[in-house]
Amino acid sequence: MANNAQAWRAGQHPGYEETAWAGIQQTIDVIAQKGIKVVINGGALDPKALALRVQDLVSEKDLNLRVTYLTGDDLYDRLGPNMPRSKEELLHLDSGNPAVVLSNLTFAFLNNPELAPVPMVSAHAYLGARGIVDGLRRGADIIICGRVSDASPVVAAAWFWHDWTETDYDRLAGALIAGHLIECSAYVTGSNFAGFDQYPLENLVAPGFPIAEIEADGTCVITKHEGTQGMVNVDTVRCQFLYELQGNIYLNSDVTAHIGDITVEEAAVDRVRVSGVTGSPPSPTTKLAVFYRGGYEAELLLNATGYATSQKWDLLERQIRYFLPRDVQDELETLEIGVPALNPVCQSESTTYLRIFSASRSAGPVAAVSKAMKDISLKHFSGFHTTLDTRTSIPRPFLAYYPALVNQSDLTESINLLEGNKTVSFDTGHPRQYKPLAGRESYDPDHTVPFTGDSKSLRLGDITLARSGDKGGNLNFGIFPKAKEQWSWLRSYMSIARMRNLLGQDWRDEYHIERVEFPRIQAVHFVIYGILGRGVSSSSRLDGFGKGFADYTRDKVVDVPVDVL
Repeated sequence: MANNAQAWRAGQHPGYEETAWAGIQQTIDVIAQKGIKVVINGGALDPKALALRVQDLVSEKDLNLRVTYLTGDDLYDRLGPNMPRSKEELLHLDSGNPAVVLSNLTFAFLNNPELAPVPMVSAHAYLGARGIVDGLRRGADIIICGRVSDASPVVAAAWFWHDWTETDYDRLAGALIAGHLIECSAYVTGSNFAGFDQYPLENLVAPGFPIAEIEADGTCVITKHEGTQGMVNVDTVRCQFLYELQGNIYLNSDVTAHIGDITVEEAAVDRVRVSGVTGSPPSPTTKLAVFYRGGYEAELLLNATGYATSQKWDLLERQIRYFLPRDVQDELETLEIGVPALNPVCQSESTTYLRIFSASRSAGPVAAVSKAMKDISLKHFSGFHTTLDTRTSIPRPFLAYYPALVNQSDLTESINLLEGNKTVSFDTGHPRQYKPLAGRESYDPDHTVPFTGDSKSLRLGDITLARSGDKGGNLNFGIFPKAKEQWSWLRSYMSIARMRNLLGQDWRDEYHIERVEFPRIQAVHFVIYGILGRGVSSSSRLDGFGKGFADYTRDKVVDVPVDVL
């Protein structure tokens, strides 16, 4: 959405997702024939534009379908066109957590106040399900949304179907987690699955899409379309549940889900039952995704081969800093990627990369890195070489992400029904009650289990599965044992100090770690605050979305008691 926002305001982009329009075109006849209710967030920046186009299609085909669209998420006109001049004007999402120290980079738009204001690109609040439910109750068949939370369409479908009230918090919370489990397409049916290597690869080429069957009490069964590839089992569901969490509380605009006692059980082949989720009133605030013009960035990938590789990279880094003007970059990072093989059988086995990443408010300082490389030129180390494609070394503009908070009471959300040539709009109101957030739970094991006798060294991934992902500038990581007999050892082993130790050289003292447990699914979960920098597309990390972190951790060699094995 942010990438398209500037073009949309300039009249150079339709504002909605073209794939959403293509999907509706392909299915509109079946939707009408079978009376299917459709809720889609493909309206993106301009849900009205997509709704009008769908209405034209419905009229052209003379179908009996009522089209509506949801508004109220776009706050650019209220907050823009520039970023605020102080932290207090737009509170950061983690500002209420006293244990978290936000880096200066988080507030990069406040740096260099003598420069011109930083242009805001987009500002969208995460809406819940209430507006969608209102539209469905008014007879809508197709509802086009902009920025709603990923799970909101699923919550709304169950809320409407079972005719819940807005204070049926346990039921709403169960539907929220059902939506969380299927929101990432095939992630719960075998894609991005840590245990994929234990299954035939030909069954994972094109995993099918998931389905959540939500009961009247809010419990659900996760399944998939029959005859499709992939699988739904306890492990795929546990992995997806642990994805992009931020502890044992899951927030939404309509309900706060308490997930510490979640239970995941096999019901049948490709059918997994999920229960144990409870709910309470929502927080008075909701998430606000703000993007702004972060400046310019560039990346260089350089190669070194074979003998004395570490000294080669040491020399090059010294040369870059020698030829580079002082204090010109907001960010300048170097990262060695790979380790030369011992006694390699081909040159590629002996070759590693050095990644040089730079970013700044203006293009000049970023371009200075490439200029420094030209100054090094024929002064380089033995065997220096690089790829022929140097486009990434040219400074390019990038958008930076700032996750903020907005009061739900300050939002004006409307459901808009298209009726012939006119639009009838209804204010969908606000939640009946709120419950302020308490401090996030974080704790080490309540007791450590003494293990005696022999131990065996093996990779952590030999006995565990895991999933990791991003929550803005934070990284979340959940891990559980493959065998239930190893749970006592794993929960004792995976302490906060252990997690810090497993981070190795990636650990920084300004980071903060939170830890909770999900005993009924035998999982330990961590949030590592600050490790992804500004987060999303503006993270300077090679793994900017944190997806590779779980398998990095599972590759660590640890000592496990033989009795546990």
